[in-house]
Amino acid sequence: MVNLKAKPFNLDDKGVKWVEDTIANMSLDEKIGQLFVNMGAERSEEYLTGVMNDYHIAAVRYNKGKASEVYDQNKILQTKSDIPLLIAANTEAGGDGAVTDGTKVGDEVKVAATNDVNYAYELGRISGIEASAVGCNASFAPIVDLTRNWRNPIISNRTWGADVQQTIDYSKEYMRGIMEYGIMPFAKHFPGDGIDERDHHLSYASNPMGVEEWDATFGRIYKELSDAGLPGIMAGHIHLPEYEKALHPERDEKDFLPASLNKTLLTELLRDKLGYNGAIVTDASHMVGMTAAMPRREMVPTAIEAGCDLFLFFNDPDEDFQWMKEGYENGLLSDERLHDALRRTLGLKAKLGLHNYEGKREEIMKPKDEALSLINTEESQAVVREVADKAITLVKDEQKDLFPVTPERYKRILLVPVQGLTGGFGAMIAGNKPKAHDHLKKLLEARGHEVSIWENTEERIMKLPESERAGAIANVYAQKQPISKLTENYDLIINVSDVNSGGTIQRTVWPASKGTPDIPFYVHEVPTLFVSVQNPFDLADVPQVGTYINTYDGMEVTMEELVKKLAGETEFKGVSSVDVYCDLFDTKIWRTSTYAK
Repeated sequence: MVNLKAKPFNLDDKGVKWVEDTIANMSLDEKIGQLFVNMGAERSEEYLTGVMNDYHIAAVRYNKGKASEVYDQNKILQTKSDIPLLIAANTEAGGDGAVTDGTKVGDEVKVAATNDVNYAYELGRISGIEASAVGCNASFAPIVDLTRNWRNPIISNRTWGADVQQTIDYSKEYMRGIMEYGIMPFAKHFPGDGIDERDHHLSYASNPMGVEEWDATFGRIYKELSDAGLPGIMAGHIHLPEYEKALHPERDEKDFLPASLNKTLLTELLRDKLGYNGAIVTDASHMVGMTAAMPRREMVPTAIEAGCDLFLFFNDPDEDFQWMKEGYENGLLSDERLHDALRRTLGLKAKLGLHNYEGKREEIMKPKDEALSLINTEESQAVVREVADKAITLVKDEQKDLFPVTPERYKRILLVPVQGLTGGFGAMIAGNKPKAHDHLKKLLEARGHEVSIWENTEERIMKLPESERAGAIANVYAQKQPISKLTENYDLIINVSDVNSGGTIQRTVWPASKGTPDIPFYVHEVPTLFVSVQNPFDLADVPQVGTYINTYDGMEVTMEELVKKLAGETEFKGVSSVDVYCDLFDTKIWRTSTYAK
């Protein structure tokens, strides 16, 4: 059972009394509602107050919007709710996780590549300033998974890296920075992602570590962060079968459950063995790693009984609310566990001091003009530029005479966009925003280079009338162009890879047109540079290149710093925190040759 006077709550008698009095005055429906985190469908006052009045929710994790819109939304939530709310953002990479016009400092792997733990603090600090300005008080970050499998599609650029100590040190500094501004961090995804290569949004996923290995890695991470006062943990829909076998050898494997539904992992391991006293939230409850484990009617109360204190997102509010209540009434959710969960959630609210605003809720948030002045400031942007300068990593540098890239040496440059799986919601959201290669073209041309962008062969063919496509495709193979078409027209070819992370497939998807500039086959014909602006593991698909750079994102400021380095004006300073060679022998080798110019 929770100890509200111990870490991470550290409540005084007044705070504990508020928690207990609040619970004592709740109806059963109010208690059930305090187990849910809602994902808002809209920002109107009618909708927001309706959800609070009908379902008595404990918390919100909303869809991002402009700072002004989110501020107004959160003011309604905090001034109209019966009990103050936890309002969570996803500030994994900066304040842009709270508002669309916030500051993106950089994903964790980029921050780690600076090799300076102070920037983990800066990431937390800027996240805290901007999220708290618009009324947030919680965040589902930092990510404390370990990138031990380069094929993992979910967290490859979202973690600090592969090293346990670095993960602990950078996570503590992130926590310190964000908690200075009244944001409660929830580290994720217990019991640890980055080992499997599947996506628990869409399938089962497991952490295969045995007891000794897990204790020395994820066990150590969660224990040290717990001891440092970590307020919250997100339970992932991830199995930990070897550990469960060790704790319960009598148990049939078919009965093993993902952590978000697993009392052995949450209560016996996390709470009892590691001594974690804080709050636990499920990962999103629409993910297949959770929903495929059992019927939803059973799943909803099982998550709380297993040890979670907050259930992340309604599917259908009426159904989920009723199923949680039925689970309590039929004994699937015990009275002891229900009230322990309520104490932990309310304990976080008291830790935030929200109980001190009874009768003056308007004062919880800053005045709007003051709040909006804190979003995306010049000071924050200066940190973004520092991180970009220090993080950009020259991974492979075998063409010793390639740099500097100046107009005198390379007047004519061909930029070749390289992509992974395209389409879906990500493409819809991105729309026609400038891409990394667009930024590079503008920046290089401003320096005097003549820059062309290669049009993907397949995309070009698809623009033809349907009656002409078959012939055009056949000609791709039948009529290859001479190498001189490249050597006589370009002095340098830069492949710009923008392979998105966070999807089921995070690999380069080459077009079918082998022998065209889409694929860097010409590495011994024309000086060739490969730049990855998202996935740090792109080298696995282009082991033949002699010069490979990770920038970790394609933001304009990052491309500005990259161009300075290409021109020899600043040094490459980044240090990889992951195995960018992907444990493959051929990613490291390079056959020395003399270019034909």
